[in-house]
Amino acid sequence: MNTSLIRNFCIIAHIDHGKSTLADRLLEETKTVSDKDMKAQVLDSMDLERERGITIKSHPIRMQYKYSDGSVYTLNLIDTPGHVDFSYEVSRSLAACEGALLLVDAAQGVEAQTVSNTYLAIENDLTIVPIINKVDLPSAMVDDVKVQMMELIGCEESDIIEASAKSGKGISDIFEAIIKRISPPLNKPDESCRALIFDSMYDNYKGAIPYVRVFDGVLRPGDTVRFFAHDREYEVTETGHFVLDKVKTSELRSGDVGYLVASIRDMAHIEPGDTITTKSNEAKDPLPGYKKIKPMVFSGLYPAEADDYDQLRQALEKLKLNDASLDFLPETSEALGFGFRCGFLGLLHMEIIQERLEREFDLDLVTTTPNVIYQIKTKDDKVLNVDTPAKMPEIGDIESILEPIVSSEILTPKEYIGSIMTLCQKKRGVYKTTHYLSPEKAQLHYDLPLGEIIFDFYDKLKSISSGYASFDYELKEFSKASLQKLDIMIHGEPVDALSIICHSDDAYHRGVALCSKLKELIPRQMFEVAIQAALNNRIIARTTVRALKKNVTAKCYGGDITRKRKLWEKQKKGKKRMKMIGKVEIPQEALLAVLQIESD
Repeated sequence: MNTSLIRNFCIIAHIDHGKSTLADRLLEETKTVSDKDMKAQVLDSMDLERERGITIKSHPIRMQYKYSDGSVYTLNLIDTPGHVDFSYEVSRSLAACEGALLLVDAAQGVEAQTVSNTYLAIENDLTIVPIINKVDLPSAMVDDVKVQMMELIGCEESDIIEASAKSGKGISDIFEAIIKRISPPLNKPDESCRALIFDSMYDNYKGAIPYVRVFDGVLRPGDTVRFFAHDREYEVTETGHFVLDKVKTSELRSGDVGYLVASIRDMAHIEPGDTITTKSNEAKDPLPGYKKIKPMVFSGLYPAEADDYDQLRQALEKLKLNDASLDFLPETSEALGFGFRCGFLGLLHMEIIQERLEREFDLDLVTTTPNVIYQIKTKDDKVLNVDTPAKMPEIGDIESILEPIVSSEILTPKEYIGSIMTLCQKKRGVYKTTHYLSPEKAQLHYDLPLGEIIFDFYDKLKSISSGYASFDYELKEFSKASLQKLDIMIHGEPVDALSIICHSDDAYHRGVALCSKLKELIPRQMFEVAIQAALNNRIIARTTVRALKKNVTAKCYGGDITRKRKLWEKQKKGKKRMKMIGKVEIPQEALLAVLQIESD
């Protein structure tokens, strides 16, 4: 096929700006999906995506569009997520494209994640087509948003397309812009074969299936392919394109986006960003991949039933194929047994992974408190990376603790600037700059400690700005801070799953609040249970869960008081013995109590 008739593009936008609706209209217009199969958010295949109204996974799909000159163009669309926690999905999609549709809501204007994804697209040398969506809304501010977009990407006002994905307005202009402005892929079918893996999934019958963008050469069934990352070889049994389901084809040529099946059973053999080449037409150098994003938030995932450990490991391996930003390592906890220490890009990412494991793999999980990674300099000049309080060295061995600082960007209407600044100061933020994108919209830059923002910062920001402010961040550096490990002891035993690393100014307040919260959540036993908060082996707070009382003298009617006293003494001795050998079961709600503690 002539590559001049191929266009590879993606849609980038903030959450709720209409990406999935625009994708629906493009599919309808090209008749890729029949009226019978058409539904809202057709590319959002997970129930979770539909329930929350967000895109979690990027979805490739191939469309055939008949242009006004009679030519039939092949359009490969990759629908991308909009939340900051899924920016890695976006970066991988951009690597497979030549252009991007930049979609902005006419009522909300340019948001933080829009800015972030636009810069990603510019770094990848993509052609950007600016589109203002929802122009038919009564609250649309089309002229203001045009000014913001021109400032963001330096385009002309005439380049901006006005559209409404819901009503279908401007859809033909969008197709025209895709064909005229986005350049076709280079036609290199005779060169050494190279294809970039941008995603993958697992099929119980076909094994691991890589999703590829072919840059050079041709891939056909029967070819023996080699992966640059590990030099393993596999025979291709099937190649194909994505329509709604996978559709088999006889080959994938230079410029095509598709998938290949090669009975790959070892899931670790597929790495997103890796290059595939064929043995018969072997390439010497891999394609430039994309940088691996390091996890920001760490949490322990443990099976509620110890027997499910192997099932959880297999589930995480399959999920990692589908979500390359997930990291996991086996770990053991005294309180919870065997499990995995998992790295996530943010709190929403963690929540989504946990829900997917529970729904798709039918697992019952216990999650520990999320933590960020800290760097600890010891007195013998070693630097340790600590992602859980349990790995903290003894206080006497620590020279200094460095915490991760993120460079954050907050876009907000000007009336909320004061309350947002107050929130950032409470979270130990350092003010940098304010920049006005338009007379009504400001861009605030703050340096914030990552440990302070992973819990409730985003929720509070949305609450004080009535949902209008948007937030984006990236890791800047590790900086020295006055941090301490807060241990929680239940019935004299430290519970590693409840330990947290917090700022010295905050430690006492958190210890008291956590003890009070745990008192409500830990069920009463037949003996007294002490809950204590300790800082550097010094108890700073304590509360007690009272024992359940059993009336052992209920059956004594009248008679000598000594009979009752004997029963009370017997009960007292029994409770004392129970207290010595008693075990306290800690419910999941208690383990997540740390998240509910206000830190202001």
